[in-house]
Amino acid sequence: MSGRPLARRSALLGSAAAVAALLGCSARAEGSGAGAGASTGATGSPTPRPASPAATGTPPPATAEGAVPAPGDPSRAVDSAMVPVRLEVPRIGVDVPLITLGTNPDGTLEVPADYQQVGWFTGGAAPGATGPAVIAGHVDSSSGPAPFHRLRDLAAGDEVVVTAADGRRRSFAVDGVEQHPKDAFPTAAVYGPAPGPVLRLITCGGSFDRAIGHYRDNVVVFAS
Repeated sequence: MSGRPLARRSALLGSAAAVAALLGCSARAEGSGAGAGASTGATGSPTPRPASPAATGTPPPATAEGAVPAPGDPSRAVDSAMVPVRLEVPRIGVDVPLITLGTNPDGTLEVPADYQQVGWFTGGAAPGATGPAVIAGHVDSSSGPAPFHRLRDLAAGDEVVVTAADGRRRSFAVDGVEQHPKDAFPTAAVYGPAPGPVLRLITCGGSFDRAIGHYRDNVVVFAS
C-alpha cells in the first residue's frame, strides 16, 4: 500500500507496522499536567509489524541525550511541487502547516523550535515518493499539549493526509504504532528503504525524566 490521492478509498491494513525515533522533547514544567497522556500510553509489547528491508551499514549511535541519528541527505533534491506543506490526522484533531527540518551538526534530527510546529525531514522522501517520509513534532510543553499529544492513540486504518505545495493531497492509512526507549531507537526500520511511499510520524512518549529534561521514549506511527 502506498501514499495515494485522497479520492481513492483507503484500505484498512490488518497487519501493523510501526517504529520509534528521535525527538529530545524537553522542558516540561515541574507539576505541569501537560504530557501526562504521553507519559503513560503505548506501554507493553509493540504492535507486531512486517519486517522491513534492512538499511545498509550499521546505524551510528545516538550522539546527544534524547537524540537519535537521522540518516539521509538533508540537501537531497526534491521536486518543489511535492514538498509537504500541511498535515491532517482527523482522528486526533491534527490539522497543521508543516515546516522543514534538517539535521543538527552532530547528525541528529533537527526538531521544531516552536512546540506548536510540526516538521518534515528534508533528508527523507517527500510524502508520495518512494521511501520513508518522516514528520516529527512535540508531544507537549510547559504550556500544555502540542500537536502530537495524542499520536499514540492512533490505530490501524486511521487516515493521515499530507498536502503538497502543488495542492495535491495524499492519503495514507496507519499500519500501527510502537514505542521504544530512545537508547534503542530502530534507525534502520524508520529510515530504511521501502518499496513504495511510506510515512512515519514521530514524537516523544513514556515517562518524563526530570533529571535530564526529556521523555525516555519515542512514539512512532507507521503509515502507508
